Amino acid sequence: MKRKTDPTKMSTWEIAYQAEKQMKKVFELAEEAGILPEELIPYGYYLAKVDYAKVMKRLKNKPNGKYINVTAIVPTPFGEGKTTTTIGLIQGLAKKGKKVSGAIRQPSSGPTFNLKGGGTGGGLSQVIPLEKISFGLTGDINAVMNAHNLGMVALTSRLHYEEMYSDEEFAKIGLKRLNIDPKRVEFPWIIDFCAQALRKVLIGLGEKKDGVLMESKFWIAPASELMAILSIVKDLKDLRQRVGNIVLAYDKKGKPITAEDLEVAGAMTAWLVEAINPTLAQTMEGQPVFIHTGPFANIALGQSSIIADYLGLKLSDYHITESGFGAEIGYEKFWNIKCRLSGLSPQAVVLVVTLRALKYHGGAPIPQKNKPLPQEYQSLRPDLVEKGCELLSHCINIIQKSGIKPVVCINRFTYDFKEEIEVVKRFCQEMGVVAVCSDHWLKGGEGALELAEAVIEACETPNNFSFLYESKETLQAKIEKIAKEIYGAKEVCFSPLAEQKLNQLKNEDLSELFVCMAKTSLSLSDNPKLRGVPKDWVFNVRDIMVFRGARLIVPISGEINLMPGTVSNPRFRKIEVDLKTGKIIGIE
Repeated sequence: MKRKTDPTKMSTWEIAYQAEKQMKKVFELAEEAGILPEELIPYGYYLAKVDYAKVMKRLKNKPNGKYINVTAIVPTPFGEGKTTTTIGLIQGLAKKGKKVSGAIRQPSSGPTFNLKGGGTGGGLSQVIPLEKISFGLTGDINAVMNAHNLGMVALTSRLHYEEMYSDEEFAKIGLKRLNIDPKRVEFPWIIDFCAQALRKVLIGLGEKKDGVLMESKFWIAPASELMAILSIVKDLKDLRQRVGNIVLAYDKKGKPITAEDLEVAGAMTAWLVEAINPTLAQTMEGQPVFIHTGPFANIALGQSSIIADYLGLKLSDYHITESGFGAEIGYEKFWNIKCRLSGLSPQAVVLVVTLRALKYHGGAPIPQKNKPLPQEYQSLRPDLVEKGCELLSHCINIIQKSGIKPVVCINRFTYDFKEEIEVVKRFCQEMGVVAVCSDHWLKGGEGALELAEAVIEACETPNNFSFLYESKETLQAKIEKIAKEIYGAKEVCFSPLAEQKLNQLKNEDLSELFVCMAKTSLSLSDNPKLRGVPKDWVFNVRDIMVFRGARLIVPISGEINLMPGTVSNPRFRKIEVDLKTGKIIGIE
C-alpha cells in the first residue's frame, strides 16, 4: 500500500477501501500462512473458512509458536484501540521478518450500528475486507443466532403442546412430557442489535393456538451461551456434547430441562458445523488474521477462540490473540478460563494504554458522543495523566498476579504530548515494566517496530504463569477472589436471589464451574460512574446465570444488562450505499 495514505485526512472506510485494491487473494494468503488449498472453504476471493481439523491433523507434531495476549486498561466509553494495536503489532512483527498471525473476534452488529463502531482496527492498522467483516463476515454470528433461537422454538413449542395435549395424546406422538415450568424459562431469544425495547417481552399473546402466554427476553447475540461454547470447544464432538448440556428451563420440580431433553441439540449443533472453523482474513499489510467468535467481555467470555489460537500457534512463529475490554475482565477471563481450558499459557502480554484514558480516569470531563473532546484531552495536562497512572498501576498488577510482566503499549493519538508520554514511561520504569510508544495507527507496521522489539524480548523472558483460583474452590470463593483481588472491592454482597442460586449449585456439586463475570467495562467496580481506582466499595452480585454447556457461571453485577440499548445518535445514521459502485460507505 502506498505510504501517501494519511489517516488524519481520511475516514476508516476510505483507508480500508484504498488498501483493499492491493489485497492478496485468499489462496495466496493461505499459501504464505502454510495452509493448503484443500484446507480452505472459500467465501469469495478474499475470505475463507479454514478446515481446522485437517490443519491440526497435518501439523500435530509441529511445535507451537510464541503466544501473545493483547489487553488494555479500563477504557473510556469509546475504546482505546486494542484491536488497532493487535493489528499494528502483527504488522510490526512482520516488518521484523517474523512469521506472524493473529486472532480477533468478529464485530457484532450491535456496536457497529450503534455507539462504538466496528472491531476491525483503525488508521493503517486494520483487518480487511472491511465491508464483508462488518456485515456478517462468513455468517458465524447468524449461525449462533439460528442455533440459539431454534432451542427456544423447541422449548416454547413443547411447552405449548404440553398445555394442549393429555398424557395419552403425548404418548401417541412419541413425545415425553417434560412438565416445563413457564415461570422458570432461563433461556432468552437473541438478536445481534442493541434493542432496549426487547429486554422484557410478553410472548404467546392471542388465542390458545398462539402458544403459552409468558414473560420472555432478548439478549444481544454474543452473550449467548452458544458463543461462549464456540470460543472454548476443541472439536466437533466437544461442541455437540456441550450443546446437549445447555439448560433452557426447569420443570415444575426444579429439574433442569436441557437441549438434549428437548431433542434439539443435534439440530442446534448442525447450525454450527461450519461456524466451528475460523475465518481467514488479512491485515492491510497482508498478514493472516483469524476471525472467530464474538466480542463483549463485559457480558460474555469475549475471547478469540481456542481453535483459532491452536491454528495460529501451529502456523506461525508468533501468534497474537485479543481479549475484550480491560485487563480486569478481558485478561482475567483469558487467564483463568481460556488458558485453563486450552492448556496454553502466554509468553507475553501487551497492556494497551492511551493518554486519553489516563486523563479520563485521572478526573478529566467525560467526553460526549458527537461533541468535541473537552479541552483537557487536547491540552498539556501531565497532572491528569499522573493521576490516571494509579489505574495503570492497578492493571499492571493484575497481569503480574498471573506471573507475567506486561509490555505497556502507549497507543499514540495525533494530539498527544511528548511530556505526557514521558510521565507514563517514567511511571512504568519505576514499576520495573517496559513501556513503549507505538504509532501503528498513523504508520502501520513501521510505527510498531519498537513495540514488536519489546514483545520479542518479552517472549524470551521466563515467566511463572499460574491461575488466580483453584478449580475446586467454592463458587462463592472464586467470585470473591476476583472481586477483591482483581477489581479491588472491599467486600462482596450477594442478593437473596444470587445466594439462593449459589446454594442450589452447591447442592448439585457444580463448584468446578468457572466464573465468567458480567460487569460494566467502564470501571473497575460495578458502577460505571466510578473512574480511576475506587476505594472502599462493595461489589454487588444481583443474579447468577448458569451455562452448564459451557461449564460457566455468570454472576450479574450492578446494573449491567445483557441487551444493550441503541443511543440517540447511532452510527447507522451515517452508513449509506454508493449507488454507482454498490460499496457501503460510512463504516467506522
